[in-house]
Amino acid sequence: MHIAEGFLPPAHAVAWTVAAAPFVIHGGYRVVKLVREKPEARLLLGAAGAFTFVLSAIKLPSVTGSSSHPTGTGIGAILFRPPVMAFLSTIVLIFQALLLAHGGITTLGANVFSMGVVGPWVGYGIFRLCRALRAPDLVGVFLGVALSDLSTYCVTSVQLALAHPDAASGFAGALVKFASLFAITQIPLALAEGVLGVLLLRALFRIARPELISIGFLQPPAAETTGKESAHA
Repeated sequence: MHIAEGFLPPAHAVAWTVAAAPFVIHGGYRVVKLVREKPEARLLLGAAGAFTFVLSAIKLPSVTGSSSHPTGTGIGAILFRPPVMAFLSTIVLIFQALLLAHGGITTLGANVFSMGVVGPWVGYGIFRLCRALRAPDLVGVFLGVALSDLSTYCVTSVQLALAHPDAASGFAGALVKFASLFAITQIPLALAEGVLGVLLLRALFRIARPELISIGFLQPPAAETTGKESAHA
C-alpha cells in the first residue's frame, strides 16, 4: 500500500494524484464541518487519525518497491464516513513519507487513492449493507474493516500492474503476480485488523457512547428520545 518514492512513472503519479484530489478536498471540507458542528467529536476524530497512523506504520516486506501493512482506515470510515478518512489518510501518508520513509511524495496520490479512498468506501459500504440486512454491528465492523484492508491492496496491485506490466503477459500477468504476493501477508493481516476493529468498537461502546451518539453512529436511548419528543410537543 505504501508504494515507494519513484516507483511509479511520472504520468501514473500525476494521474493518481488528480484522481485522489477531489476526494481529499471534499474530505477536508467534511472534517472542518464536523469539528465546527460537533466539537465534542474532536477527541474521537483525533483517535481515528492516530489509529490509522500507528496501524499503517506497521511494515512487513511484501514485494520490491512496496510493503504490506494494516491500514487502519476501515473503522474510521464506519464511524465518520469515507470522505473524512480521505483527508486523514492524506495527512497520515505525508507524515509517514517524510518521517518514516514509508511511501513517497510522488506516489502520494496513488497511496491516498488506495488507502484513503477505495478502502474506506468499501469498508463503509459493507458495514451499511450488514446493517441493512440487520446483522449485528460487530459483524458489520469485522467484515467492513477486513474488506477495507483487502480492497486497498487490490487497488495497489492494479496500480503496480499498470505501471510495471509483465514482459510476457502484460497487465494481466503482472496483476496476478502482484496480487498473489500481497495476498500471502495481507489476508491474515486483514482478518486480524477486522478483529482489532471489533475490539476497538466494543471499547468505544463503554468509554465513548455519548460521542458515538453525537456523530450518529448510535441511536440515543429510547427514554431520552421519548423525552425530547414530549418536550417538543
